[in-house]
Amino acid sequence: MLFLCIGNACRSQMAEGFARAYGADVIDPCSAGLGPAAAVPAETVQTMQEKNIDLSEAFPKGVDGVQREGIDLIVNLTGSRLPAAIRTPVEDWNVRDPIGESEKVYRQVRDEIEGRVMKLILAMRAEQNEGEDGEPNGLPPAQENRSRFDILRGRFRQ
Repeated sequence: MLFLCIGNACRSQMAEGFARAYGADVIDPCSAGLGPAAAVPAETVQTMQEKNIDLSEAFPKGVDGVQREGIDLIVNLTGSRLPAAIRTPVEDWNVRDPIGESEKVYRQVRDEIEGRVMKLILAMRAEQNEGEDGEPNGLPPAQENRSRFDILRGRFRQ
């Protein structure tokens, strides 16, 4: 799963941190930015540390450096629509960019992202549990993934 934002300095780093901490059993997260920032702001690191998630070693990465094979879902935090040519399912999350804002805003954004990531994790766990009967759904693998994420989209969309 790819969490994508503009600079890979705040929102996508937070989302990746929560996904790693809370959902490693169902998500293999990574994050990137359309135009990576120079560094992850201290406010991002500090507000995530308040949730016992260490981002002190995190650094902004560009989308071009992301291994695209194996990404089943892109969570788009850029605030803009991604090109229609992208074949991977995209979930748009409209979350305020806290860059340059107060610590209060960073905490609000962090908490919103935490809630959204938890909904995603819970939906994925529910989907995993529903499929534990070992019965394939009869779809080719690519359509099976797309179908699964189309179903998940309906469960956690806000």
